[in-house]
Amino acid sequence: MSTQPLNRTTCTDAPAPPVRIVHLGLGAFHRAHQLWYTQHSEADPSDPQWGFASFTGRSPRMSDLLGAQDGLFTLMERGPEGDEPEIIGALADPRAADDVDRLWELLVAESTAAVTLTITEAAYNLGPGLSFDASDETVARDLEALRGAWSDGGFDTSGLGVPESPAAKLVVGLSARRAASAGPIAIVSCDNLSGNDAAARSAVQGLAAEVDAQLGAWIEQNVSFVGTSIDRITPATEDSLLDDVAEATGFADQAPVVTEPFRSWVLQGDFPAGRPEWERAGAVFVDDLEPFERRKLWLLNGSHSLMAYAAQQRGHETVAEAIGDETVRGWVEAFWDEAQRHLTAPELEIPAYRAALIERFENPRIRHSLAQIAGDGSAKLQMRAVPLLRAEREAGRSGEAAARLIAAWTVFLEGRDSVQDAKADAVLEASRAPDRVRELIRLLDRDLAQDDGVVEQVQALAEALSS
Repeated sequence: MSTQPLNRTTCTDAPAPPVRIVHLGLGAFHRAHQLWYTQHSEADPSDPQWGFASFTGRSPRMSDLLGAQDGLFTLMERGPEGDEPEIIGALADPRAADDVDRLWELLVAESTAAVTLTITEAAYNLGPGLSFDASDETVARDLEALRGAWSDGGFDTSGLGVPESPAAKLVVGLSARRAASAGPIAIVSCDNLSGNDAAARSAVQGLAAEVDAQLGAWIEQNVSFVGTSIDRITPATEDSLLDDVAEATGFADQAPVVTEPFRSWVLQGDFPAGRPEWERAGAVFVDDLEPFERRKLWLLNGSHSLMAYAAQQRGHETVAEAIGDETVRGWVEAFWDEAQRHLTAPELEIPAYRAALIERFENPRIRHSLAQIAGDGSAKLQMRAVPLLRAEREAGRSGEAAARLIAAWTVFLEGRDSVQDAKADAVLEASRAPDRVRELIRLLDRDLAQDDGVVEQVQALAEALSS
């Protein structure tokens, strides 16, 4: 089959939109979510007004691939009955993570209205309760570098290099924006954290205030932190997708993304410099985001983690396989039953949401790898298991289903020499300790680790899962 290269010359007459939003974390989810919503928010698709400059998390591989395609890529929406490909053009400027000069240039521009983030839970480097933690190793290194570069009310970036954390990169850029009097801006966290707006504020403003109190005060007054609840399953791209896209579109796309038909974006907060009309694409703006956050974190993300740890022990590789196992489905339903007791707002429509999740999980054409979900458990379970276990026990119940999620994680870690986790060394050390269950729980919540009843409950559930 003959194909053409994918770029703005071969594919579309629409120009690249002007960069109005900066994004950190140029992964598949960003391309399936924020870029899709932005493209579908345009009043005139032939004259788009909102474009992204999106920076990779680490490797420049994706920015190299997308740069060669002028930012274009194919989003393959894969439903149970068939595929729907769409060329996405809202990415105007793909960039590598270390291109901080371009990042800081954009943050100084008055036309830049917002920064969105998909950097993962662990990249905020926060302490308990989403508190700023100057003792975190990454934060401490960044803090030392930023203090060394601080001079006359701003940063001398000539010898600064590339800060390690997203927060530090933003602090430098926001300082330059302040010096240029470029006006207020919004920072929008799109990570799976309860209170992700508070997490972003704590990471960014906390670091800035440690460097200079006046800079911290300026950020408090001029930067809005927008909270979000996001939902769209986006599995890792397999090589076969490139062939599927070429056959469906006639273009040789080196960076396609596959996703499910379902999508959801709920936001709370202000955009002082403007924003796209994401409502056109179905986004919802609310005054109280917390119930929607908990619905997603507990029902979708919590059950994902439960399957990632428990179902792999039973030989399953994907979400569809896991939910097809009656035992695993029973554990998921029990987890949802516990969560539903604490999700009582009528607008959450929990029965319908649960039914939709089963349908999404069963989609045989979305190969969502359990191994992909299993990473960064020490951060994820703090949001997906601990709050529910606490809520259940405070209500006088055992919280067995939430405890089973923690137990499954402890079993998953047993005997491992390596683990994908931002705190891998601490996780492995705890997993090898004589009182390993207690020490692993301590990484999630120090108070729960002091509760012998919780430790014994998790230990018993772990033994049951291992038998």
